[in-house]
Amino acid sequence: MQKLRSTASTRASSLHMGEFRDAEYNFVNEASPKLGNTRKVSVIPLVFLIFYEVSGGPFGIEDSVQAAGPLLAILGFLIFPFIWSIPEALVTAEMGTMFPENGGYVVWVSSALGHFWGFQQGWMKWLSGVIDNALYPVLFLDYLKSGVPDFGGGLSRTVAVLILTVALTYMNYRGLNIVGWMAVFLGVFSILPFMLMGLVAIPKLQPSRWLLVDIHNVNWSLYLNTLFWNLNYWDSISTLAGEVDNPKRTLPKALFYALILVVVGYLYPLLAGTGAIPLDRESWTDGYFSDVAKIVAGVWLRWWVQGASALSNMGMFVAEMSSDSYQLLGMAERGMLPEFFSQRSRHGTPLVGILFSASGVLLLSWMSFQEIVAAENFLYCFGMILEYVAFIKLRVSHPNASRPYKVPLGTAGCILMIIPPTILICVVLALASFKVMIVSIIAMLIGFILQPCLKHAEKKKLLKFTLNSDLPDFREAEHENTVESLIA
Repeated sequence: MQKLRSTASTRASSLHMGEFRDAEYNFVNEASPKLGNTRKVSVIPLVFLIFYEVSGGPFGIEDSVQAAGPLLAILGFLIFPFIWSIPEALVTAEMGTMFPENGGYVVWVSSALGHFWGFQQGWMKWLSGVIDNALYPVLFLDYLKSGVPDFGGGLSRTVAVLILTVALTYMNYRGLNIVGWMAVFLGVFSILPFMLMGLVAIPKLQPSRWLLVDIHNVNWSLYLNTLFWNLNYWDSISTLAGEVDNPKRTLPKALFYALILVVVGYLYPLLAGTGAIPLDRESWTDGYFSDVAKIVAGVWLRWWVQGASALSNMGMFVAEMSSDSYQLLGMAERGMLPEFFSQRSRHGTPLVGILFSASGVLLLSWMSFQEIVAAENFLYCFGMILEYVAFIKLRVSHPNASRPYKVPLGTAGCILMIIPPTILICVVLALASFKVMIVSIIAMLIGFILQPCLKHAEKKKLLKFTLNSDLPDFREAEHENTVESLIA
């Protein structure tokens, strides 16, 4: 028997490296890490976590009407999901079930392109997420400033941002399961006033208003950035896949349900608002849905929409911070960040990651809505390019790797599927202002410098880096799997 094992080991060592790596990916799906003592997130909370990662309701889509008018706004939220959201959700479902661990897209890119590009992916996506999260206190106060003018600027606004950030950061500290069920409650409460607004608006609808368009007076940059911001971030949920109950089944199902919820959640109030009242494009800015509610049904619905907006922004904040902080934890578990990033609180949450993410939000909260959207979109685009490259590369180099959910297309079909979103990425990048472009490129260059500096610190033992023992040892796993298959 010992001789047989020795012979099998010799034969295994002569196999092509690609076969070893296929065994590696099979092993990942059999032995995804189980970290912490927290309860795993089930499908319903996961649906609403995705909902808040991507949308949170129609708050923030008003600029699409101002930029392009009702017709292009409606068509945008009807067609854009097929160009962008569905391909991104499908890639997330396949890759997220292939690598069901914290870190998500960082692990995908590292496995396909190496640790350097994996780190760059993590840096750009984390920075993009933090910039995005800085937007929610801004939106929250924009919706309240019509009722409380002091929130429009000055010291009152600054103090309000600080208090809100600290309170919501504490919610993340208390646990992801609490955040998930909080998202369910907030989601239901935020959707209800728009359902009611749509019903009340039916007698006032004039479908001809939906067809209004002035193609010569379109702010394409604002239009595309608004669509892009409101329909992306489907991949963010992958960074906490290690906290999900049975992610191989739960993740694809939750993505499907969330996709329907997001698209309907945009189109329904957009049709009601643009069809029920005369068009005044300049009025369609952040927070205008509260005015639409007042016009359609009265002050009482306006206050409900404002309250729903406040709660929705709370949901988006805690969901985004969860994604950002668990991404840092996952990177630390893979040895890309110092060990202290992998520390968990007594509630099982990534304490250092939460503190870093909250600090970034406070530093960026002074930016305007348009600046925040443009900056985070620019960085997000580069991260998505790396994800698509990793997705296709793993399809080509490891076609037989275990994929609990597989996009029902061949490699050629997958390439065709990601061509439209890739073109859109190029358009969004090209439309960025010079200021946003320069700031974003500087941020990316910081990542190029930071990764070698961290490697140097590890080499000189200035900082401690470790590979979490609960994570699979890929090389041993692929060797053992190959030996056992040969013996069998």
